[in-house]
Amino acid sequence: MALVIDTPKLMTAGNWNLGLIIDQSASESQADALAKVFSGQLGGPMGALAPLVGKFLGIERAPMEYRNDGRRHTVRIGDSIAIEIEDFVPRGLKAATRLQNVLHPANTTLTVAKPSSSRISVFGMTFANEGRSAFSAPFSWQA
Repeated sequence: MALVIDTPKLMTAGNWNLGLIIDQSASESQADALAKVFSGQLGGPMGALAPLVGKFLGIERAPMEYRNDGRRHTVRIGDSIAIEIEDFVPRGLKAATRLQNVLHPANTTLTVAKPSSSRISVFGMTFANEGRSAFSAPFSWQA
């Protein structure tokens, strides 16, 4: 699944636009469960963020592909989203730069990354982020 979120510069101001994309191979029961989780109905991290959402843009299904090749991470979602990022390693160091003790729903540690390609065109939103900033982080949510 993927969340596509458009927020104001000051994210805590709320009024987010949020859309959910679910892998086309998910069963109907899986899709229903994911919709409940990511709409905030079941609490957890998304429940905490739900008051910030001003407009829910809907749910779409699309084929999804994710690759993790060490420091390079690639996501393709149908014809709407294609993102490739590479974790940032400062010259002279061997490890990627990380932000720790961050209040973020995915993880408390985020790895700083740079998008080599980034195209999103879904739910009426179009966004490109090549050469700017990104983060990578493993996450695991459980019921």
